[in-house]
Amino acid sequence: MNRLRSPWRLSLFWRTFFLLALLLIGSILAWLQTLRSLEFEPRAIQTAQQIATLVNLSRAALIHSDAIARVSLIKTMTEQESVRIVPREPGDRFEPFERDALGQRIATELSVRLGPGTELANSVNEEEGLWVGFTIDGDNYWMRTDSDRFNRTAGRTWIVWLITAAALSLAGAALIARLINRPLKELSFAASRVREGDFDASTLDETVATSEIRAVNIGFNRMSQKLAKIEQDRAIMLAGISHDLRTPLARLRLETELSVTDDEARANMASDITQLDAIIGKFLDYARPDKVRLTTVALPEVLDACLFGYRNRTDMRVNLDLGEGLLVLADTVELGRVISNLLENTSRYGKSVDTGVAVLDIAAKARDKWILIRIRDYGIGVSDAQLANLTKPFYRGEAARTAANGAGLGLAIVEKVILRMGGTFALSNASTGGLVANIKLQRASP
Repeated sequence: MNRLRSPWRLSLFWRTFFLLALLLIGSILAWLQTLRSLEFEPRAIQTAQQIATLVNLSRAALIHSDAIARVSLIKTMTEQESVRIVPREPGDRFEPFERDALGQRIATELSVRLGPGTELANSVNEEEGLWVGFTIDGDNYWMRTDSDRFNRTAGRTWIVWLITAAALSLAGAALIARLINRPLKELSFAASRVREGDFDASTLDETVATSEIRAVNIGFNRMSQKLAKIEQDRAIMLAGISHDLRTPLARLRLETELSVTDDEARANMASDITQLDAIIGKFLDYARPDKVRLTTVALPEVLDACLFGYRNRTDMRVNLDLGEGLLVLADTVELGRVISNLLENTSRYGKSVDTGVAVLDIAAKARDKWILIRIRDYGIGVSDAQLANLTKPFYRGEAARTAANGAGLGLAIVEKVILRMGGTFALSNASTGGLVANIKLQRASP
């Protein structure tokens, strides 16, 4: 029983890539958190120390200056240092300093350095800046300075570095996954070529640096060479069978026609010899090498050539329903063999029980990149349990066993040839009786 393929199943490349990416990104986040922890406290103390120094210098300058000099000092600080000191009124509206972890740590440190009552604000009376509230001899003041004076962009810097490191890590993970996946991809391609019978195009590199991959490639190449030798020996053996069996069969036919005087006996013996010759031909067709040359073939022309021998038969009637532009990618001889096998199968087992005539409907149409062919007879059909076995070699249904004059290879040859041409073949029972053969072949460009 075949298991259903999971929709979440990934290729080896993507599995390797995702695992490496998770490992690298996890490492980056861990290092980032470690560095931020080591950098957070010194940066907060340094920022608080700078603000406290500026406040203390401004406070000392204001305390030790008389009233006239104090006005001049405040004006100079505003113009040259962008530091403005204004009295703090009870009705001032201010926005508290940023309440993130760094802001809270700076505020705490400033309270220690400047004493209780210290306030930090981002804006006072809707005027933005870095505002520090402090006291001079019981009077409350605001000191405003440019917030850019203090470094608060380190968090963004960490984010930029994180994104850069993550992008480089993902690129590295993709490169590593590709290097790991490349030998397996080459092995998969070579295996597919061996499956198609192309042994020459399935040679893998035996000089790769990785010892394990090199051993696999050497073993695969030796296996491919062995299979090529077996295929060559099989072809030679089949050619010998064809010659050694068909020659005596031809002599038997000739001797039968010359020596047997009884007409009925002579006809039966000749029929048996013809059947043996046909069975040998079926064996050779099924064992034929898998290489095919696909060209643009006009389907109506192939059908017309195959139906030529059935036009004058009284026990068979064919109805055609063909669309326009039916060009397929196929081998002309192999496609003709497929159609002929299906016609022969219908003429034997697709006859109506009532009339004894085999009625055959052949319909073909183009759909997207495919040509769909439907061949249906009006015979007794087969049971659903037998459908899956009809394309197995040497299997014959109940009707075929009753008139056992074949090798049980016809439909197996049809399926094998269609698969070699890149198509699909399926059998089903018609709802109103009879067997339906569904063929899908690649559509050729006009």
